[in-house]
Amino acid sequence: MALTFNPIPVSYRKMSDQRLTDRILRMKKKLGKKLVILTHHYQRKEIVALGDYRGDSYALSKIASEQDAEIIAFCGVHFMAEAADILTSEKQAVYLPNPLAGCPMADMAEITNVMHAWRQIKEVLPDTRIIPIAYMNTAADLKAFCGQNNGLICTSSNSTGAFKWGFRRGEKVFFYPDENLGVNTANLFGIPKKEQIIWDFRKRKLGGNTPEDIKKAKVILWKGYCHVHTTFTAKHVKDMRKSYPGIKIVVHPECPEEVYDLADAQGSTAFIVKYVSEQKPGSTIAIGTEVNLVDRLAHENPDKKILELSGQTCAMCVNMYRTTLNDLAWCLENYQDIEPLRVRDEIKSDARIALARMLEIKK
Repeated sequence: MALTFNPIPVSYRKMSDQRLTDRILRMKKKLGKKLVILTHHYQRKEIVALGDYRGDSYALSKIASEQDAEIIAFCGVHFMAEAADILTSEKQAVYLPNPLAGCPMADMAEITNVMHAWRQIKEVLPDTRIIPIAYMNTAADLKAFCGQNNGLICTSSNSTGAFKWGFRRGEKVFFYPDENLGVNTANLFGIPKKEQIIWDFRKRKLGGNTPEDIKKAKVILWKGYCHVHTTFTAKHVKDMRKSYPGIKIVVHPECPEEVYDLADAQGSTAFIVKYVSEQKPGSTIAIGTEVNLVDRLAHENPDKKILELSGQTCAMCVNMYRTTLNDLAWCLENYQDIEPLRVRDEIKSDARIALARMLEIKK
């Protein structure tokens, strides 16, 4: 039985997985349409099995915005539950079963650092229209910043559409916090390397750039990354092709550029799920993304050989893994005594604008 760092009662920690599952199912039946459970693709198999909906952050944001349920249990990480709260009504309550489930990438873009960068960029380019685009993996205040400054949010599902949206409205795009997704999307647009610059938030003066660099740039990319997807290397791709001739390789766009370019297909978690399901029986497929999704796809596609791209290296999102049956059972059985996740009203209104734009654009 998996344990968690979430400070739930010891009694819940000691229950068997079967008993926890039975209690969760009992609460689902008791609450009926009042409850909806959303599960991200990276969650444990046993959590995904109990969800009403599964998907990537884009799909789950859209689903959350369409729900009438009073209680939304979001089995994901903190920024996802925040987005659900922003997009739902005041009568609805969003719960994160394990409140410690965060995102290291999101933490790399902190509001004071982004505001500092924005001020410096505007000082260099006072008359240039710059469109901020925040990846979904950001805190609510950074989503609000985009809403306040004519920007929007994107996910790995629709980053291309977001860039198109941005360049129709401005001369430059300021993208944060994932450098790799930004580089891979900029490359799709054919933006030359000399017009892509990286803003290193640890360097107080112009993010390590010169004023001339900033003036020439079409895209300004934050120096952030996903620790899971930077596990994968070009060597992993080449080794897989050598070991398994004819193998198909699909990777997430948070992977480094050299991995992205060597793969057969690239896309969000939802794209990866669809890609695998569409391959012929007997296919061998290596996947460059979080191990829980790879493992689940292997179980769901027994007619195919599913491999982790990095081989023996475990590409796991420990924050996604935090949410256990213990957490979900305790959350559902005690929701009336738990404080739901709430985004402050002054942040929510501007963040909702940016998220609504995300939901309106084409992928």
